[in-house]
Amino acid sequence: MTKIGIILGSTRPGRNGEAVAKWVYDIASRRSDAEFELVDLLDYNLPHLDEAIPASQGMYANEHTKQWAAKIAELDGFVFVTPEYNHSTSGALKNAIDFVYGEWNNKAAGFVSYGAAGGTRAVEHLRLIAGELQIADVRAQVALSLFTDFENFSSFKPGPQHEGNLNVVLDQTVSWTKALETVRKG
Repeated sequence: MTKIGIILGSTRPGRNGEAVAKWVYDIASRRSDAEFELVDLLDYNLPHLDEAIPASQGMYANEHTKQWAAKIAELDGFVFVTPEYNHSTSGALKNAIDFVYGEWNNKAAGFVSYGAAGGTRAVEHLRLIAGELQIADVRAQVALSLFTDFENFSSFKPGPQHEGNLNVVLDQTVSWTKALETVRKG
C-alpha cells in the first residue's frame, strides 16, 4: 500500500498547524487509495542541523538523524503542512528537510499552507527545495487564510470549499507517488 506522510511543519508553541494537519489527516484517512500517517516534527526533536557530512552522502552520525531518515525512507510521498513566516516556510521544516537527502528522492509531494496570504509564498520556496531533492511537487495546493479560515487568527474553521481542494491535492499526490514507484525501485 502506498504510504503518504502528512508532515506537520511547525514546532511553534500554540501553532495553528496542528489543527490544520489533523484536518488533513482526518480527510485523508477516509480514502482507500493510500495509507496516511501524521508526522509531527515535534516528535523528532531535531536540533539545528548538526551533521558534519552533507546529507547527500547518506552517512548520518547522530541517532536523531537516523530516526528521522528511517521515517522519511518508509514513506512513499508527502503532504507538507506549512505555515508562512516572513514570506517562507518555517525554519523548523527547512531544518528537518535538510537533515536527509536520498530518503526524499523520487517521491511526490502536495502542499497545504496557511498564513496571512494563505501561505502561498512558503509553498513557492518549498517547490524550489523539492526540485533539488528530486521530489515531484503536484500542481494543486490548499491555501488557508488566517483572516477567513481561522477565528481570531487561531481557531481553525476552514471554508467548505477547502475539503474539495484538499481531495484534489491528495488525488494528485497519490497518483504521482504511484507513478514514481518504478523509479524508486529502479
